Amino acid sequence: MPDKQGKEARKIVETRYYNMPEGEEFVLESGVKLRELKIAYETLGELNKKKNNAVLICHALSGDAHAAGYHRGEKKPGWWDDMIGPGRAFDTDKYFVVCSNIIGGCKGSSGPNTIDPSTGDPYGLSFPIVSIKDMVDAQKKLLEHLGIERLLAVSGGSMGGMQALQWAVSYPERVVSCIPIATSHKHSAQQIAFDEVGRQAIMADPAWNGGDYYAKGHPSAGLAVARMIGHITYMSHNSMEKKFGRVLKKEKLGYEFTTEFEVEGYLRYRGDSFVKRFDANSYLYITKAMDYFDLQQDKKLHQAFKGVKTRFLVIAFSSDWLYPPHQSKEIVKALKMNGIDVTYCEISSDYGHDAFLLEFKEETKLVKHFLESTFRKLGK
Repeated sequence: MPDKQGKEARKIVETRYYNMPEGEEFVLESGVKLRELKIAYETLGELNKKKNNAVLICHALSGDAHAAGYHRGEKKPGWWDDMIGPGRAFDTDKYFVVCSNIIGGCKGSSGPNTIDPSTGDPYGLSFPIVSIKDMVDAQKKLLEHLGIERLLAVSGGSMGGMQALQWAVSYPERVVSCIPIATSHKHSAQQIAFDEVGRQAIMADPAWNGGDYYAKGHPSAGLAVARMIGHITYMSHNSMEKKFGRVLKKEKLGYEFTTEFEVEGYLRYRGDSFVKRFDANSYLYITKAMDYFDLQQDKKLHQAFKGVKTRFLVIAFSSDWLYPPHQSKEIVKALKMNGIDVTYCEISSDYGHDAFLLEFKEETKLVKHFLESTFRKLGK
């Protein structure tokens, strides 16, 4: 008899699509109007009769709608499979879990690699710049399509955490609880700097061709470098030392410009793998949206949460230097200044920013209890 947590018991999931009804317009934060809006999404579990058990999972920069379960014929599960499923943190025996690909992304939702109906070609850079708020507004349209007026919880790590925070601020009456993980209410100068270096690596690749490369060849070299830069920030000093140290791929140094250290090979592997599944223009759009994100908007942070009644569980990781714990603590302080119900947990980990994808045992303990208590308060 297979274990309930095992692969055999996991549900096969399919990507579905929401298309905005013809004649409607989707107005972006910039004021630009989209006349066509497509959102790729996946669901797990069942929506109950009261429609009060829906949980929205928001993905990070390189994620997509496939958060958990298996696509038919594939051996690799979704990117947060350890957290979503029967008996897991986001228990699909209890909750209806929804995850959608963000607009501006490249996995089925409207973005620079989708077809512009007026030209018959991919939008490229003619696709308008999007913000975190635009991503959330698009998710709201999807949830309305699914008949969900109020979320039991919204959660995500990194950029997913930004979306979760924006949900609580933009639609406080629609969010019972919020679980932002390893995130910030705005990017610091250093965080913007890392994103800009990645963007410049892409745009410096001759194959990028001003964003018009879809029929000519992908700017693979530039995108691979951008991913390598990003991946360094996702790890910690200790995790890199433990995993690689100064181990050589060969017995001795070759005194040539080849891949000699294990860490070099690892980064090149990560970069090469990434270009096979991601669009370079989407990388530009998404990092720009993250850099634009700022809940304060020229005011004090606590003022952004005025009127919010949502419960919060804020999680950070001790070795995360990309989104360090002090940024999470700033959010917690602002919430407490508004008398909002908030719990803060800092998990000790050597994994750095990647910990939100790896420390699932500790995260499960926190999230599972928090969700159960939130659901109980609703009276189920």
